[in-house]
Amino acid sequence: MTQSSQEKFETATLGGGCFWCTEAVFLAVQGVESVESGYAGGQVVDPSYEQVCEGDTGHAEVVKVVFDPSVISYREVLEIFFATHDPTQLNRQGNDVGTQYRSAVFTHSEEQRKTALEVIDELQREDIYGGKIVTQVVPLDDDYYAAEAYHQNYFAQHPNQGYCAAVVGPKVAKFRKKFVHRLKA
Repeated sequence: MTQSSQEKFETATLGGGCFWCTEAVFLAVQGVESVESGYAGGQVVDPSYEQVCEGDTGHAEVVKVVFDPSVISYREVLEIFFATHDPTQLNRQGNDVGTQYRSAVFTHSEEQRKTALEVIDELQREDIYGGKIVTQVVPLDDDYYAAEAYHQNYFAQHPNQGYCAAVVGPKVAKFRKKFVHRLKA
């Protein structure tokens, strides 16, 4: 991306359980320029996957979604995020358990924070999930680290791997069915 093209994009950093799932969903979204798996919200500098999996670094598995707000709004990015994981599960998603799998929105601005809180309020009032939404909304600060190269675009490279076939594939299929109007051509 050139400097001028970068200026038209925004970034959302989201933790919705395993980053392979969240990355696979957002790679298919119209208006998304790039998706990178990483770690945020912890206290260890440049943690490894193994360190994060041990649960002692404080990091969540996240994706950094760079998107074109003239094609898809931040609110719509959040709507996809909330529709593709269970924000009522504290420190887990399904069988993935630990603080690294928490539901979190790491905001890049006060406007993003306000939008995230509004979306959560609306979803809670509508009682979409039948429980209290526990998604953290916190500023990103400078604690985002890209995950190792082998985690990037993982589902596309390993669709038949056990976890991908059993968990990621069905989640992506559900997303594609519900958000067909948002899929890249």
